[in-house]
Amino acid sequence: MRKHVAEIVTFKLEKGVSPADFVALMQRTEGFVRAQAGFVRRQLSQGADGSWTDYVLWQDMATAQQVAQEFMQQDFTPEVIAAIAPGSAHMRHEEVFWGMAP
Repeated sequence: MRKHVAEIVTFKLEKGVSPADFVALMQRTEGFVRAQAGFVRRQLSQGADGSWTDYVLWQDMATAQQVAQEFMQQDFTPEVIAAIAPGSAHMRHEEVFWGMAP
């Protein structure tokens, strides 16, 4: 059985970008992400220190890496990048070994 892959992107927002505006911007990416074969789940969260995490679960590593490249070519991408503080974004892909559902 193939293990899922988590795409985890952590970042901070650019000064002047409100959480509400950023969430609305990220909601514009939903159609693209949902349409990708291999999409499982996505969450966006903000920590008390202002750090954000975009957590996407994919069926496999190949899909996660391919979609990450295609994401960068979308019409909404320049606005997403402009809303993130320069130098603050870090992306990694991790194999999921265990999970728990409600």
